[in-house]
Amino acid sequence: MKKQFLIFGGFSGAIAVAFGAMAAHFLESKMQAGLITERDLHAFKTGAEYQMYHSVVLVILAFLSEKMESLFIVRAANCFMVGIVLFSGSLYLLSTGALMGFSDLRWLGPITPIGGLFFIAGWILLGLAGWRTKKN
Repeated sequence: MKKQFLIFGGFSGAIAVAFGAMAAHFLESKMQAGLITERDLHAFKTGAEYQMYHSVVLVILAFLSEKMESLFIVRAANCFMVGIVLFSGSLYLLSTGALMGFSDLRWLGPITPIGGLFFIAGWILLGLAGWRTKKN
């Protein structure tokens, strides 16, 4: 088992749950008070959602890496970890920057799709791991 996938996936999943709850309760009230927009709230929720999906996959890959010796699995998991940080992390910062007192985080805008590309690459690598396996 790749211990780092399990560690990252476990803690990342916990953060995703906490941020999802934060969006549902704390940020929702800030939107009603006019401190963030509906678009910001949606972006924050999207970050938490994608973080959770990929955290669960990382936990699965931790165990799958024991069954299948494949460099594709390791690379897929690494892509998912980078994707979580870039995609979800940039969405969190972009959507709450003004609320946290950051004046201009627009430069983070291009980071989000780069994180998305890491997610896509991870899924492709995972597919290649299955395609290249010798087991049925």
